[in-house]
Amino acid sequence: MKLYIHVPFCHSKCAYCDFYSTPRKEWMEAYTDALINEWRVRSETFDEGIDTLYFGGGTPSSLPHALLKRIIDALDLDTRLLREATIEANPEDVSMEWVRFIVNETPLRRVSMGIQSFDDSELHTVGRRHTAARAIEATETLRAEGIANISCDLIYGLPGQDMKSWKRSLSTLTGLRPEHISAYLLSYEPGTRLFAMLDKGKIEETPDEVVEAMYAHLCEVTAKEGYLHYEISNFALPGKEAIHNSSYWDGSPYIGLGPGAHSWDGTKRSANPCNLKKYIEGNGSGVNETEDETIENLFNDMLITRLRTARGISLDEISEKFGKKMAETFKEESTPMIEDGRLVLTPDHRYAIPENQWLTSNAILLELIKV
Repeated sequence: MKLYIHVPFCHSKCAYCDFYSTPRKEWMEAYTDALINEWRVRSETFDEGIDTLYFGGGTPSSLPHALLKRIIDALDLDTRLLREATIEANPEDVSMEWVRFIVNETPLRRVSMGIQSFDDSELHTVGRRHTAARAIEATETLRAEGIANISCDLIYGLPGQDMKSWKRSLSTLTGLRPEHISAYLLSYEPGTRLFAMLDKGKIEETPDEVVEAMYAHLCEVTAKEGYLHYEISNFALPGKEAIHNSSYWDGSPYIGLGPGAHSWDGTKRSANPCNLKKYIEGNGSGVNETEDETIENLFNDMLITRLRTARGISLDEISEKFGKKMAETFKEESTPMIEDGRLVLTPDHRYAIPENQWLTSNAILLELIKV
């Protein structure tokens, strides 16, 4: 079983971020109490051991050491089963003291760090608190203190970003040789500060042709540096693909704890509301809301997640879960897309979106999903 823990605290809100977070640090202890109680209640409903652990947010690295240790101790995990244990961090939080705590006091051995850019002006525009120099220093500190599995995030299409600065950021990151790279195209989400800036004409979206060139350069450089492009936004050195995050794409069940966290048991989805006050008042219990799933929704979810990956999807997988008729329908509808290159058949007879089409994969998926 996969376990995700949402830590909803941030030092400040980045301009592009629409994940649930709050600066209310005075609620950290009450949050910890509620989270531990949610785990106590929900862990009674399954017998499987936890094989991946992921602290996301928000900014998990903003939690005081004592509270993070309390949470981990309360989980009482069998570390022999853990295949991967990750914590997200911001560069400004990565100190020698913090890394030594992670290495010596917790089972966390993988750090996912949000760098986003190595250009200080771009970082400032989107509200990041660190500098390029601080990001480099943080990566070196992680290495020096014993973290041997590092994932770093970059964003392309940032306001003011051009090909020259994107190439520089990507070159700097690959030069640091993180085991894993996540590179996302900037999206302007309603309700974010960046969306408001765009709406008021204070910034402009990066032209499509520049975004396409940035993506092509990303694919070219990562391949040259030995990274496998295994999912639309994710690249890994061989054997370093993200085990926990891959569960979201292959349909494996997972549990999400904390306000805003989602869960999937293989047949239905559930979620905790994005409301820390309500979560604390309920002591983490009784707030989980289940969503009804139709066969069409389940099929769409499977299609969307599997076709985000290089591995793709097979007719056998569709048939096993949804029946031969659904598999035959998918085969018929995908045939013209194979003929025009929007889909390919891999040597092991799996349907996949080719890498050069991943940037526009949403349009391809819209023709295949059931409404």
